[in-house]
Amino acid sequence: MKAVTFQGLHTPLAFEQIADPTPGAGELVVKVGRCGICGSDLHMTEDAAYGCSKGDVLGHEFAGEVVALGKGTAGPKVGDLVSVIPLKSCGTCEHCLKGEVQWCANFGLQGGGYAEYAVTRPNQCVPLPSGLTLADGALIEPLAVALHGVNLSGLKAGDKVLVLGAGPIGLAVAYWARRMGAGRVAVQDISPFQQGRAGDMGADAFVVDPADPVGSAERALGGKADIVFECVGIPGLIAQAVDQVRPRGTILLLGLCTKPDTFNSFAMLSKEVRLVTSAFFTVPEYEAALKALEQGAVEPRIMVTDTISLADVPTIYESLKRRTEQCKVMIAP
Repeated sequence: MKAVTFQGLHTPLAFEQIADPTPGAGELVVKVGRCGICGSDLHMTEDAAYGCSKGDVLGHEFAGEVVALGKGTAGPKVGDLVSVIPLKSCGTCEHCLKGEVQWCANFGLQGGGYAEYAVTRPNQCVPLPSGLTLADGALIEPLAVALHGVNLSGLKAGDKVLVLGAGPIGLAVAYWARRMGAGRVAVQDISPFQQGRAGDMGADAFVVDPADPVGSAERALGGKADIVFECVGIPGLIAQAVDQVRPRGTILLLGLCTKPDTFNSFAMLSKEVRLVTSAFFTVPEYEAALKALEQGAVEPRIMVTDTISLADVPTIYESLKRRTEQCKVMIAP
């Protein structure tokens, strides 16, 4: 099959021919219809902390058609269209049965979407309703990640919300915050590329002011934020968020930062700020994101700015490592 593979840190991905996958017992093969390029994918090829090996096939935001079943595989049938939950788990432990698969002892991240076919397990497959496309199926994962963060933040109707970062996760947070009744939502970034898209997703204001990020955000919100969502993952933003949140407010970390960071704990303590971290999502949240699309939500689809072939991935992937006007790029194998 055709696939795009990891070649090493700081090295472009390779478009090549590799062996077709064969499902083992309890596994199945999905013909990938759409796969999103995630910001964490970009980090994986630049940061040893992610542990990628030569030949790995990245891509965890994907949907497709079931085309083969391994021995004893029950659940999806050949021909079914599914969105793949990219969280490997046993499917039978206490955590899995509650839908909190990220705490399963057998947890791992599912890759394989940058290829024509991928192996997965039936408990990771969510059937796509007839009204949804494979592109919709590939959008569910980032929507679920954002929803998990918003749920953990304790957002209440009327809250002032500040979102740091206008990437897909930040925009999805703005979408859920607006849907859940936030009083005012501001998105802050270092470039204006996504300003129109942020407004379409539910933001009331878009802030670009490297000289005075704290003051500009406060003016846009009409006061300090009740909740600051950090959706970038670079050192320094926790400290900035401490300045931007109100006393006894909440900072919710969604950005993946693998580098050490520092902030003034006294400044946080003196305001009694609540610092909350968010990782992945629950299965019910994944299903809720799917349900929002099924019920006609059009805003999330605004994030998709381009659809490319596998052969185009190495070149486009490198371009995404720099600031561009792209938001969510989809691969159509």
